[in-house]
Amino acid sequence: MRRPASVSDRETVLASADFIPLPLASGHTGALSPACVACAEGRKMVLFVTGVCRFRCFYCPVSPTRNQKDVVYANERRIFDDREIVEEARAMDATGTGITGGDPLGCVDRVERFVRLLKGTFGPGHDIHLYTHEPHPAKIERLAAAGLDEVRLHIPHYLWGSLEYRGVAYREVLERAPAWGLRRGVEIPVLPDKERELVRLLRSLERIGVDFVNLNELECSETNEAELRRRGYSRDIRAGWGVTGSRAVAERVIREGRFSVPVHYCSSRFKDGVQLRARLRRRAARTAPPFADRTDDGTVVFGIVEGRTTDDLARLGARIARAAGIGPDGYRVNLARRRVELGARDARRVAARIDRSAFVVEEYPTADALEVEREPLNRWAFSGRRVTGGR
Repeated sequence: MRRPASVSDRETVLASADFIPLPLASGHTGALSPACVACAEGRKMVLFVTGVCRFRCFYCPVSPTRNQKDVVYANERRIFDDREIVEEARAMDATGTGITGGDPLGCVDRVERFVRLLKGTFGPGHDIHLYTHEPHPAKIERLAAAGLDEVRLHIPHYLWGSLEYRGVAYREVLERAPAWGLRRGVEIPVLPDKERELVRLLRSLERIGVDFVNLNELECSETNEAELRRRGYSRDIRAGWGVTGSRAVAERVIREGRFSVPVHYCSSRFKDGVQLRARLRRRAARTAPPFADRTDDGTVVFGIVEGRTTDDLARLGARIARAAGIGPDGYRVNLARRRVELGARDARRVAARIDRSAFVVEEYPTADALEVEREPLNRWAFSGRRVTGGR
């Protein structure tokens, strides 16, 4: 069973290590958690197991469609059956899973089932980490027995400090986790007005000898923006959705603290510009049709011709294939979205000869296929006219 080294056993170089920059204003000292490395490379599926959380942190950025709702998502896919989780993991060739919420320990039976499902399907090498607010030793030990590899505790801001008296429950979990075979760390947002408390907490975590600390840039979102403003926080437009001062405090604390435990600062732009983009690219490589073009941003570009009925789509697909001179691999009929899909170049060539609305679209390669942009290709597309009869 793996046990982390004590503070005194750690390489002393960590105490004087330079801040190692990462893209988009992120960086770290010491070694990143293996789970963070996998996330940055787009190899981790995000398994959102519930939006319900009793802690109700004022800065929670979870979207209105999930916040305090008992729903399950694997990446962007709403999950109604456990088999869909496996399908999504395979769709992106996931090497691991990050379990989040809400608070996953509020539905520990569900989480245990998912951990066993993923380990049983993909094997012990499928790395699973869990993010939770709840310092509940029995639940976490139970998940470790099921196959959990790493726990990340979110310690509420009002408990930041020495963890000697207030917050002792978090200290207990962090001290006991190695005996359960878990990597253990702390992941919290950086509140710009809590710098002194943050330093005290990091010193306490240093004494405990945690495996890592992740400091996230405080983010504005649709759900928390009003409360953040009420408390005097403002959005830094140069930092995407980051809050003014969060990055500066994080960098100062890390550089000046010279902590003997690895500390990683993750910006909001890094999450979108590196982690998400890498995951999208990975999914596109496995799910995009052969006629689609893949972009550096992880999106896919292709042509569509809109139909109406099932019979209309079947005829339309055959007619487009003849007009474009393409074989069965050069197009597909999408009954769910009532359209024929084909390569962007082929769509441009035949659009004027097809009496249906034709576009070139750019979409995310996700289960919800969120559309980024569409370019009209013919007069039916501009007029919005639909013709149901064939030639």
